[in-house]
Amino acid sequence: MKKNPKTPAPAPAPIRVGMISLGCAKNLVDAEVMLGTLIKDGVEITNDAEAADVLVVNTCSFIDSAQEESVDTILESSALREQVNPGQALVVSGCLPQRFKDELPKLLPEVDVIMGIDQVANVTDLIKQAVEHRRAKLASPERRPPARRGQKVKSKLAELDQKKGSHTHDDEQTLRGTDQFGQTRQLIATPHPPPHTPHSDAPIVDVASRPNYIPDYATPRFRLTPRHFAYVKIAEGCNHPCSFCIIPRMRGSHRSRTQADIVAEAKALIKDGVKELNLISQDSTYYGLDLQPDHRRSISSPEKFNARAKALPADATTLCTLIRELNALKGDFWIRLLYTHPAHWTDELIQTIAESKKVARYVDMPLQHIHEVMLERMRRETGRQYIEDLIARIRAGVPAIALRTTFIVGFPGETEEDFQATLRIVEATRYSHAFSFKYSPRPGTPAASMADQVAPELADERLQRLQALITKCQHAFNEATVGRNTDVLLERAGKKPGQKIGKSPWLQSVHLLTDAPIGAIVPVEIVSAGPNSVAGEETVAQAA
Repeated sequence: MKKNPKTPAPAPAPIRVGMISLGCAKNLVDAEVMLGTLIKDGVEITNDAEAADVLVVNTCSFIDSAQEESVDTILESSALREQVNPGQALVVSGCLPQRFKDELPKLLPEVDVIMGIDQVANVTDLIKQAVEHRRAKLASPERRPPARRGQKVKSKLAELDQKKGSHTHDDEQTLRGTDQFGQTRQLIATPHPPPHTPHSDAPIVDVASRPNYIPDYATPRFRLTPRHFAYVKIAEGCNHPCSFCIIPRMRGSHRSRTQADIVAEAKALIKDGVKELNLISQDSTYYGLDLQPDHRRSISSPEKFNARAKALPADATTLCTLIRELNALKGDFWIRLLYTHPAHWTDELIQTIAESKKVARYVDMPLQHIHEVMLERMRRETGRQYIEDLIARIRAGVPAIALRTTFIVGFPGETEEDFQATLRIVEATRYSHAFSFKYSPRPGTPAASMADQVAPELADERLQRLQALITKCQHAFNEATVGRNTDVLLERAGKKPGQKIGKSPWLQSVHLLTDAPIGAIVPVEIVSAGPNSVAGEETVAQAA
C-alpha cells in the first residue's frame, strides 16, 4: 500500500517587534534603521506594543529629564508585560546603554538585551537572542516579577553619573579645541559579545565603548515620519568640548557620510514623494572636514575652522558642495538645514544658501548663551562679538531669513548681569523660533563640578522671564510676515472643517482653509498672526 507523503510542518510565525523611540530626530533615524533591518530579515513590525513578541525601547540620555523618561518607559513596559504578555522580550537600545553599559544589567535585570548605537544593523540577531533569553528566564523556577522601583533606578543612575570620571580633555581649560579631544580613549570593542549562559537572569549586553557606526544609502530603513518629509543623517558624533554635554562620549567623534551616498538617499526620498529634506547631525556645519586624509580634530574654533576650510582642495567635500548638489536635484521639494554650530559658519556657506533656491530661508543655530564669561565656561569656542557679527552677516547675505536658536539659563556661575545679556540679544535679534532650557547638570561633565551652581528656583524664575520675552518676540516676527506670500507644505488636519496646518520654509505653523491633500505644497498669503502660528489664505499659483 502506497504511503501518503507527510504534510510539511507549517512555517514558524515571524517574530513580531514593537518599538518605542525617545529623544531627538537623530535617535529616530536609528530607530528607522533598526525597523528597516528587521523587515528585511522577515520580522513583522507591530504598533501594538502589548501584542509584540519583542519590545524595543530606544532611549535618550542627553539631559536628566530625558534619562528619567527613558527609565520610566522601560519599567512601565516591563510592568505592562507582566500583566498582559509575560513572554514578551524587552530590548533597550540607544544612548542610555552607551552611558551605562556596565551598570544597566544590575539596575534593570528585567531587560533581556542591552544594545548600543553600533549594533543597530545587527538588531535582528539581538532580537532573536532576546526571545531565547526571555524563554529561559520564564522557565527558571526562581523567577520573580520585578518590584516597582522607578525612583530608585533613576537615583542610582544619577549617583553613578557623579562617580564617572572625566576625560583628560575635560580638564583642558582652553576655549579652543585640542588635539587630544576625541582621542583620549582608544577603546577597541570585542567583535562579538562574550558567551551568554542561557539560564542567566542577567541581560545580554552588546555595546561598543566608542561608537563609530553611521548608516549609508544601502542600509535598510523604515521611515517613521509622514511620507512628505524625512530626516537625512549626514554625519554622526561630535568633536566639540562643550562643558555641559556628554554627546561625544555617547555618540563618538564626528564622522561624515560621503556626499555621493547622501545624494543617492535624497534622490530616492524625493522619488518617494518627500517634499522636505531635513539635514541633521550633531554639528552639520562641520560636515565633510573629517573626510580629508590629514584631518585633525582640533579645528573646532572659528579661526582654525575658517583657515582649514580656505585651504581645502577645490574638489573637497563640504556642507557647501553637498547643498549645491542637493539643490540641483529635480523635483518639487525644499531642504532644511538643522543643527548648525556658530563656530563653523563661513561666508561661502552664507552665499551658498543665498544662491540655492531650494534651501529653506531658515537657520537653526543653537547659541546656548551670549555673555562672554558664560561662553567661556560653556567652552562654546565663540565670543559675543563674533556671534553678533555672524548674525549680521547671515541677515545681510540672506535677507528675510528666519533664525532659530536655543538658550540655557541657570548655568553654573550665571549672574543676573549674565542673564540680562541673553534677554538683550533675544530682544535685538527677534528670533522666529527660540527655545530655552534650564541647565541640567550632567554629572561627569566639567560643568557639573563647577563652583557657583545656580539655585533651581532662581533658574526657574529666569526661565519664565526668558520664555515670556521669546513669546513676545516670536509674535512680533509673525506679525511682520502678514502680507507676505509663501509656499506651505500641508502636514495635518486642523480642528475646523476643511482646515489644514502646515509649514513654509520659514514659518513652522500656518493655518488655512484648503481642499488640497496632506503632503501637498500650496501657495499662501499670510493674513494674520499670533504668538505661535499664523493664518493664511490659499492663492492662485503664479505662472513661471
